[in-house]
Amino acid sequence: MSLKSVNSPHIDALPEWPAFGLADDVRPALQAARAAGGPCVLATLTAVEGGGPRPPGTQMVFAPGVVSGYFSGGCVEGDVAGHADACLADGRPRTLVYGEGSPWPDIRLLCGARIEIFLERVGPDDPAVAEVLAAWEARRAVTYVSDGEARACGSEASPWPEAAVVRAYEPTARLVVVGGDPTALAIAELGVRSGFETTLVRPKGPAVPPPIAGVAYRRDAPGEALAAIGLDAWTHVAVATHDLDTDRDALRVALPSRAAYVGLLGARRRLAGRLSELRAEGMPEAAIARLHAPIGLDIGGKAPFEVAVSVIGEITALRYARDSGSTSTTSPAETAGASARRRMSASAAANTLTSDES
Repeated sequence: MSLKSVNSPHIDALPEWPAFGLADDVRPALQAARAAGGPCVLATLTAVEGGGPRPPGTQMVFAPGVVSGYFSGGCVEGDVAGHADACLADGRPRTLVYGEGSPWPDIRLLCGARIEIFLERVGPDDPAVAEVLAAWEARRAVTYVSDGEARACGSEASPWPEAAVVRAYEPTARLVVVGGDPTALAIAELGVRSGFETTLVRPKGPAVPPPIAGVAYRRDAPGEALAAIGLDAWTHVAVATHDLDTDRDALRVALPSRAAYVGLLGARRRLAGRLSELRAEGMPEAAIARLHAPIGLDIGGKAPFEVAVSVIGEITALRYARDSGSTSTTSPAETAGASARRRMSASAAANTLTSDES
């Protein structure tokens, strides 16, 4: 998100480097525009034909001093910004078409796609947007529906015939990393850069927080920390310590929870003993089967950021498998026919290593 002066009545020209497109979630930009006290333009990708870099539902926000999101990574965003400026001025919603059938044939999509983008001006006191932001704060899933004039938002909001936008908003994905070594720091840092609301838990750790911008920090025992954070269906837990007692404390709380993902760093040769200890304590088999161990995709690297890439990659693959309705945890590489190996569950006999450290 780019924040500049909010005194200009117009949308600024886009900067040469599109850092505004690194943020996939436009709710921070909506919040910033609302806090500035003026209207903004919400642009939603409503149709994609022939493939494209962004899926339907992708959004951008434009306001004086605020721009966030991207649609194509090419020249489309600059043109959309011009139309958003006009929409901000006259308040009329409009649909933009790029690609086949576009009134602007000089703007081409290199992928050969055809996309439609709906623009609407949203006031700072709009109740539907207020509910989008309130649900975001409360970690509630809601659906936003709009025809550019009338809007609705709620857990059971239904579209009407004239509705152009039907957009589901889920709570921000969270990542909780338990540990304090370089690998744990790398997982936490990459988690922040990947858009996760990230917390690092290091029991009895230093009073000074980790040197990673955007990471929350807790020093209490992992069981207490995880219970306090609250492990909902949009939370992912990476246990990356070198202490068996700390690992067990974290897994006791994480595995029976609603957390979408629980991964454990460590060597395969020691995994059977760890699982036996959990079973001896009465941990249900269904909970144990949820454990991803050794943690991460098997990419072969063991350096801190290599392990971090494997962990964030595994979490991302599972998130999109869920969103597509698939029950498979097969990695994208295997789906494409590659020979990479994949750990299906902690109890699978063919577990492979991400790290030989425990």
